[in-house]
Amino acid sequence: MDLGPGSFIRRWFDPEYGAADRLLPRWIFLRALGVIYFSAFFSLAFQIRGLIGAQGILPSNEYLEAVAHQFGVARFWFAPTLLWLSTGPHMLGAICWVGMIASLLVICNVWPRATLFLCLVCFLSFVSAAQDFSGYQSDGMLLEAGFISLFFAPPGFLPGLGRAHPPSRASMFLLQWEWFRIYFESGMVKLASGDAEWRNFTAMDEYYQNGPLPTWIGWYVQHLPHWFHAFATGATLGLELGLVFMLFLPRRWRIACFFIVTAWQVPVILTANYTFLNYLVLVLGFLLLDDRFLLRIMPEQWHAYITPTPIPIPQTGAPPEKNVESQDSQSSLPERKSFRPLQALRLSLVSVMLIWIFYATTAQMIWIIFPRLPLPVSPVAALDPFRIANRYGLFAVMTRGRWEIEFQGSNDGQTWVAYPFRYKPQDPSQRPGIYAPYQPRFDWNLWFASLGSWRENMIVPSTEERLLAGSPDVLALFAGNPFPQAPPQQLRAVLWQYWFTTLEEKRATGMWWKRKLIGLYAPVLERLPDGKLGVVQYPEPLPPRQ
Repeated sequence: MDLGPGSFIRRWFDPEYGAADRLLPRWIFLRALGVIYFSAFFSLAFQIRGLIGAQGILPSNEYLEAVAHQFGVARFWFAPTLLWLSTGPHMLGAICWVGMIASLLVICNVWPRATLFLCLVCFLSFVSAAQDFSGYQSDGMLLEAGFISLFFAPPGFLPGLGRAHPPSRASMFLLQWEWFRIYFESGMVKLASGDAEWRNFTAMDEYYQNGPLPTWIGWYVQHLPHWFHAFATGATLGLELGLVFMLFLPRRWRIACFFIVTAWQVPVILTANYTFLNYLVLVLGFLLLDDRFLLRIMPEQWHAYITPTPIPIPQTGAPPEKNVESQDSQSSLPERKSFRPLQALRLSLVSVMLIWIFYATTAQMIWIIFPRLPLPVSPVAALDPFRIANRYGLFAVMTRGRWEIEFQGSNDGQTWVAYPFRYKPQDPSQRPGIYAPYQPRFDWNLWFASLGSWRENMIVPSTEERLLAGSPDVLALFAGNPFPQAPPQQLRAVLWQYWFTTLEEKRATGMWWKRKLIGLYAPVLERLPDGKLGVVQYPEPLPPRQ
């Protein structure tokens, strides 16, 4: 057996030596990845102008001008985005529509490498210019999975299962590695944070109420006994810190792990709106399976389209000599393969890129436990702008309350009318919805902003300014405009605290929520006679929140 570096490179990075027993999991995963990409672009199509358009909350043109001023030529690496060409509404729309069309082609298995590349470029273009609206771990998860999938997908225009080009072992492992890290790193940060909620097994007691966008199913689960939430807390830690190591065990253990984590993800999806995050984690889990298992559970009539046609063997006598040579040459092809210079160069570049990602992700995982370990930082930092090698860590510290920011307008400074939101809690009588994988980035960001001050979350005063200016793009982010004739004279943002109602309160009043006004969150702004904006009142310091 050849144990040299060349043999190692070919075995792990050359599709000729790829995992020929993972064609069906690859096909399923790539189709599902196309669906997730489509959901991301579809949600952006209705929001992108209000988020980062010229009249949006955080204009991308102003951001990119600041980046160009600070970084010069390096700006293209620091902010890799097509919006350097234009930040106008047509370009913003093109990013969404090209992304949606490309993702549909991925779903249909048409030229998957090229269409996945288009999806990656379009999504990265938004993320790189969206500032606070792209600071989510889910964005990094999708970019990382999307980039690795460029090496995982089969070549060709209509590749089918890609039987002639099985997935390289390195690309398949890195996708499984991402799946493992999402779980394991989330468990590690829970321990590293020292949060008493996890230590005391109370982390899930109010989890369903205090998350970014609760669901009505979560409302009912919240009212289950404490022992259930304590069990869920322990099971979460056990799964993230222990069970996921079944990935590295023999085949039967991996299949069992798939069923456990899939069953775990379903109630998570139903009880919280985490956009496409849990869907991506769920479909990554399919890479724990193999063709042999999937063929056993698929309908018999599908097998003819999936399994290769066997080579006929004559019943009597020896096979023709040319057939024997053909079969021998096919079976020994990988061993005899000689690389042309361009093939060798391509394989070398692929190897360097995937090893680079493995190092960057592994180093960041190690730093969770040993933050001062002197590992090289430059290879990790170089990939940061592309978000393709990330560190994950979900719910390291649990929030201990629910606060909501509400925008209100007034023409006299006395009577205030609220701007209605599309997705986040506001009206106590309105049932929490299920929106995932749709991602309402504005509503989502306001949940994060409610945990800090307005000076740390400039999207709030910026939204006030846009509403006073009557920006149609920002108004489209809301469910309605309470001032259809003209913008109000004054605009303020107030902070409420919300709680789920009890079962008894729900039966008596029909209310899903109860709330209490905490106070002014951001400065009260008004339109001056000269068209400029002035500050009427600054907020008093608010009580600490987490």
